[in-house]
This record gives sequence, structure tokens and C-alpha cells, in this order.
Amino acid sequence: MRAILAILGLAAVVIVVMISLGMLSVNMQSGSLPEVKLEGGKAPEVKADVGKVGMGYTNETIQVPTVVMENKTIQVPRVEVEKAQPAQPAAKAQ
Repeated sequence: MRAILAILGLAAVVIVVMISLGMLSVNMQSGSLPEVKLEGGKAPEVKADVGKVGMGYTNETIQVPTVVMENKTIQVPRVEVEKAQPAQPAAKAQ
């Protein structure tokens, strides 16, 4: 986004410099929009045959997977953490 803004800014500076040096001349004349007239006419007719969709329920026998839960003893990782012992104050040298 910054690159686009930088390019647009640089282009604007180049145009201003070219106009000030007389290398670019811009002649503008006022204009007007074209006139449009709509007369008569008729919207096209469209006929379409469409299908029908029905919704309902039917009883069917299908295979469904089941899940059986059982207790089993396995090894699991364990983490033990011991806190550090508080530092003892150093003995004074005599």
C-alpha cells in the first residue's frame, strides 16, 4: 500500500514540475453528458417449465459403526517437578 502511495505521490510531483517548466500544457474545456431518450418498448416475455422437488422420510436398514469403550491398563508419560531449595545466606568471612 505504501509503495502505491509513493508512486502516486512521485507522479504528482513530476506532473507539477513539468507544468511549471512549460513541458506540459493542459487545455480543459467544459463538457456535458449525452442526452438519452427512451421511448416505448416492452419487456421480453419469459416462459419456463420447472421440475418439482418433494421431501419426505423413508425407513431403511443400514449398517452403522459402533464404538465400544473398555478399561485397559497402559503406560503413560509422567513428569515430576521439584522446586529449588531457597538459597542460604553466605557466611561472613572473618
